[in-house]
Amino acid sequence: MGDQGFGLSAALVTVLGESGSIDSGAMARHARWCLDQGCSSVTLFGTTGEGSSVSRTERTSLIRAFREAGIAPAQTIGCVMANAAGDATEQAAELLEAGARGVLLAPPSYFKNVSEDGVFAWFNQVLGALGAKARGIILYNIPSVTAVELSVPLIGRIRAAFPKAIAGVKDSSGNWPYTERLLAEHKDIAILIGDERSLAAGVRLGAQGAISGMANLLPERLLPMIREGRDDKGVHELVDAVLTFPVTPAVKALVAHRTGEAGFARVRAPLVSTPAEGAARLGAIYDALNASQAA
Repeated sequence: MGDQGFGLSAALVTVLGESGSIDSGAMARHARWCLDQGCSSVTLFGTTGEGSSVSRTERTSLIRAFREAGIAPAQTIGCVMANAAGDATEQAAELLEAGARGVLLAPPSYFKNVSEDGVFAWFNQVLGALGAKARGIILYNIPSVTAVELSVPLIGRIRAAFPKAIAGVKDSSGNWPYTERLLAEHKDIAILIGDERSLAAGVRLGAQGAISGMANLLPERLLPMIREGRDDKGVHELVDAVLTFPVTPAVKALVAHRTGEAGFARVRAPLVSTPAEGAARLGAIYDALNASQAA
């Protein structure tokens, strides 16, 4: 197994009040819970956090609220999912200037069937504009959402152009042959596994950990997978169940079930909340998982 230097980062859900505004206090409390359970960091504004539905003003407010709540900036990562290179640069710079541990940077996703040269040019613009500020950049490969795959050679090309800036890759492709090649060719940076069902296998090949939606729920089950490369059938089964629904609302429904706080289940349009029957079914699987661990 490789160096688990990165560890586990919770892809933090965004908590919404009845009016739809972000409940920063509840989010900070949840972040503290994740950290107290062994997460090395929390990741804001990611896919599970509905980052594409969070405005620039809200991002700024939440970064400030976390600092005021005593969440160390070095224990936070921020995701940037912007199409305009200028917007991506500004969002990344704000996170880095606030002292964030790093930036999870997704490729632009509006235009489809773009060339690798075009994607490289976009990263070149963003990272070039950041200049000496660029550090801790984690390239985000999630083609099921972006429709843009960061190929293994393209990652190498970006790394060659910005060797001091690129700290890792989050692989949410769910494509095991891709993951194997990524680990074979880029094991010297932090390769992070997005699909928890492949986490232990990835660690056994040298992955350093995960940025995980499931860490909102059961970090204590994920940590042995990262530290020991140990598979966990229960985690696999829960992820399988979550994937039968739109994923982000399903994870939020489970966090609401765990905490008893309705705000965790609310989502922003265009997403819709998991129906009550589905949420109850997921909650029952989660409860059974916890019961089996306690037994």
